Amino acid sequence: MAKKQKAADGGLSQSVTHLLHRVLQLALDFHAEAAGPSGLTQRQYTVLAAAGVSDGVSQSDLVRATGIDRSTLADLVARMIAKGLLERERSATDARANSVRLSAAGRAALAEGAKPASRSDAKLLDLLTAKKRETFVKTLADLAAAADATEAPAKPGKKKAKAAAKAPKVAKPAKAAKAGGKKKGKSAKKQPKASA
Repeated sequence: MAKKQKAADGGLSQSVTHLLHRVLQLALDFHAEAAGPSGLTQRQYTVLAAAGVSDGVSQSDLVRATGIDRSTLADLVARMIAKGLLERERSATDARANSVRLSAAGRAALAEGAKPASRSDAKLLDLLTAKKRETFVKTLADLAAAADATEAPAKPGKKKAKAAAKAPKVAKPAKAAKAGGKKKGKSAKKQPKASA
């Protein structure tokens, strides 16, 4: 019977990435339904929530906090600035970078957007038994933390140490004989060959 199921769906019912995609689509549909046509999208809400954590964050910080790729986030931020939800200014710490902050309208939209976000989360979790909900959320949090750990830039000292540890060991050349007793250029005593 398992073979029939695999043939019927091409193995998708056992594909973790496919199942995650299906659940994401369901969550986005729930959010859109709860927010209505004039409300924030799930991504807009996420960006506002991440920007609201501190007063002025870089777009790189938003990429890390939201998981939205850099080019999509840049476009999203530009549209949210045009709508008056975010404000952009030069970074106080890096003259080449910009930081974004919530505008007054952005703060109001974030407060209003929390309600549909909460309702859509509850609707999704209601599909699980009460016993499975906590495990589901913890598993998602663990996966997100693992994704963050793989994307985090390696610290310079650790990167060099790892590279050195992986580098093949090279035998050091024999020291030249001291003047006076042995001729220059004569190689060191031959070591017996290691048996294989």
